[in-house]
Parts: sequence; structure tokens; C-alpha cells
Amino acid sequence: MMKDNSEEMFPIVDEHGSITGAATRGECHGGSKLLHPVVHLHVFNSRGDLYLQHRPAWKDIQPGKWDTAVGGHVGLGECAGDALRREALEELGITEFVPEQLEQYVFESERERELVFVFKTLYDGPITPSDELDGGRFWTAQEIHEALGTGVLTPNFEQELKRVNLLKTEKGNNI
Repeated sequence: MMKDNSEEMFPIVDEHGSITGAATRGECHGGSKLLHPVVHLHVFNSRGDLYLQHRPAWKDIQPGKWDTAVGGHVGLGECAGDALRREALEELGITEFVPEQLEQYVFESERERELVFVFKTLYDGPITPSDELDGGRFWTAQEIHEALGTGVLTPNFEQELKRVNLLKTEKGNNI
């Protein structure tokens, strides 16, 4: 069974993204609340459906839940844009896309703090989920709306969905 590398090194940053140090994944995800940068890419198709990845059972954070299409950590010495392209390739096999940055914010859970760089893209090409994921699929806005609050989606995704007003329901209201 695969597992996350608890010794992988992450940059530690302040709320503006300036690097202040480094720590391991294990330290960052173990309750230390060390602020570390991550990228999220929301992948829409031309019908307006949103691709979600299914997190495998072996993940150390939110196993078995549906989440943002692409999500990953910014590595030491890497900028958010480079991390975004690397993660899109690693997780979904996507190379040709035009990202639009939506927001940057601090997410905090009981275990960690992340400086999140949020992007979206329109993409109708092939998607090939890697073994880092347990598959994925496009969801309609209605399907996502019906899944909210049921425990099927990660809390991170649900909060971000509302924060950046990603989807509109069929009645035109933001989810």
C-alpha cells in the first residue's frame, strides 16, 4: 500500500508567502500548525461540470473523500505556478491548460495550517488519474450541492467552494 512520505520537506511561510523556514510533512500535518503553501486547481469542462478527485484510503489527511481536482504542496525552492503544473501532471496527466488564479488564503484545521493558492481552468482534454488518487470524475453543480454537508466531500473543498464562489446552481445562486 502506498503512503505519504512523512519526511518530505515543505517550506514554512508567513501569511504573505515569504519563506521563514522548512519542516517535514510529518511535522506540518502532525498538529504543529506550521503554515505551509499548497496549490489547488479546479478543473471545469465546457459544460460547467467540475472534476473532483477521490482521495485514496492511505492518505494521511481526509482519506476516502472527494476533493479538489488537483491539490498539492509547494516544494522547497518551487513557486506556486511550477507546483501547480507539476501536481496537475502527477495527479491527472494534464499538461496543456491555462490557469487563472482566484485567491490566496489561509486554511486551518485541527491538524494543520496551509497557505492556499487557488486556481481554476477550463479543460476538455483527456484526464488520466494517477495512482496517487482513487480515481475521479466530473460532477454537476447539482450533484455537488446535494453532497454538501454529507461527509462525502472534504471540509477543505466545501469551505473553498463557498469562499471563492466556484459554482452556481441551476437557479443561478452561488453554492
